Amino acid sequence: MSLDVRTVTASETADWMRAVGTGFFEAGTPSEELVADRFADADLSRVQGAFEAGRCVATFRSFAQELTVVGGATVRADAISGVTVTATHRRRGLLSRMMATDLAAAKERGEPVASLIAAEYPIYGRYGFGPAAWNAEWEVSVHRAGLDPRRSGQPAGGGRVEMVDGADVRKIGPEVHGALAARQPGVVNRGERWWRQRTGAAPRPDHEKWTEPFYVVHRAADGKVDGLMVYGADGKWGDGGQPLNTASVRDMIALNPAAERALWHYVCSIDWITTVRSGNRAPDDLLPLLLPDPRAARPVTNMDWLWLRMLDVPRALEARSYGTEASLVLDVRDEACLAGGRFLLDASPSGARCTPTTRSADLTLGVAELSTLYLGDESVRRLVDLGRAEESQAGAATTADAVFRTGRRPWCPDVF
Repeated sequence: MSLDVRTVTASETADWMRAVGTGFFEAGTPSEELVADRFADADLSRVQGAFEAGRCVATFRSFAQELTVVGGATVRADAISGVTVTATHRRRGLLSRMMATDLAAAKERGEPVASLIAAEYPIYGRYGFGPAAWNAEWEVSVHRAGLDPRRSGQPAGGGRVEMVDGADVRKIGPEVHGALAARQPGVVNRGERWWRQRTGAAPRPDHEKWTEPFYVVHRAADGKVDGLMVYGADGKWGDGGQPLNTASVRDMIALNPAAERALWHYVCSIDWITTVRSGNRAPDDLLPLLLPDPRAARPVTNMDWLWLRMLDVPRALEARSYGTEASLVLDVRDEACLAGGRFLLDASPSGARCTPTTRSADLTLGVAELSTLYLGDESVRRLVDLGRAEESQAGAATTADAVFRTGRRPWCPDVF
């Protein structure tokens, strides 16, 4: 039978969601309420499916996203999600067809980059994506952390930790997250639906049992909220009646080190909690060093997370700031012919200008490698040593590292 690869109609959204569930091992037919909520504000022109005999066998969607880059500016991103191919229809080029359609449309719309969270590492490099921000997680042994068990649960210095509820978070959270997005490269915007989902106010699939978490905020001495933590806890006890409970952090935003310290010390000092899982954090997160004994925080995850694909090199590079003033000629190779070319980057801490040029290249690299460098996390020297970039002029890698690298690593707190 022939395969029909096209955009999805409103009457096909439930079947599309069923196919997504199949791809992620979540069997069952979604409820009408869940489908209606999922597509309430979706642009169906950006939702694709492959159909055979009226059944959806592959899925792909994109949506508008705002990505914070180095320096605090945001760029529009073509955020890709819901990518699946049913096991019965693999190796037929379905993903390649849908990806090509989506990226061409994104470039036509003028979006400088595309973004995604990769379920598997080997898939997306061939489409020009590169890992631009990594994710880490720690497991803290509370008894080894060295915190004073007699502490009150409140921080020193005039701040205060307070319990709130989900309704409060839906009011407070967007402003706190917005302040984080104004400074942290790699952060993506969160819409109203995101906050409703994470506070139990949005419909969920039947197989996902909602468990209400605990919500706490940190208020500075002036009363302003500058930190938010969401966590859950299990109820495990040892044979001798000793608590063995784990607190798992679902979300944590801190706008300054004082709020960050206060929230981590709070969750690590709750009675009966013996282990804390940090959830998704930046690889250079302060958590271990905020504990008297940093070895109490054992790293359990260090993996690629946010992948980017440049679609407009000049606009993307001009959007961010740089570590020093320098000029570089970048010869960018792109097999899909979406963003390749030779470009002169005149970079500075206050901004940049990037224009096409015929000058000899300083660095030659693929669009995936340039995308990996974009948020400042990767080293040009490492890419050269790996054979993934070519230093056409002596010293160009050292100059490029001084230009692109950042003092703190980029971080994307969310999955999408």
